[in-house]
Amino acid sequence: MSAQDVLDMSINIALVLLSLAFLLTIIRIVKGPTLPDRILGLDMLVGAAIGYIAVIGVKTGYTLYVDIAIALGLVGFLATVAFARFILVRGQADEGGMEDGHELDADAMIDHKIGELGANATPADNQEKQGS
Repeated sequence: MSAQDVLDMSINIALVLLSLAFLLTIIRIVKGPTLPDRILGLDMLVGAAIGYIAVIGVKTGYTLYVDIAIALGLVGFLATVAFARFILVRGQADEGGMEDGHELDADAMIDHKIGELGANATPADNQEKQGS
């Protein structure tokens, strides 16, 4: 058994395992049950795709696949951060964003918080702002 045979067998095993991980991750994304579970599943999906791209790069010997995997990793990271921020804003809106039975959108919630900050200012603060 040569080194090339071991490499080919390892590549095939890695592709099968990554395909299984990809399938199980898609099931987790569809099944949920909560939004953070789905976001974590999407993050895992990006990780499995990066692994798949890396294994294909080793199999073909084409080094451009590494650059593609790095770019996918950056995009996946930014998507995860954006989803986390969405959950954070949504969670704050769920806690204190109900007025007369209607949910506030993110802009209305920010305006509301700015109004609260202005209402909490002391008269001395207002005089300093007017004087300068």
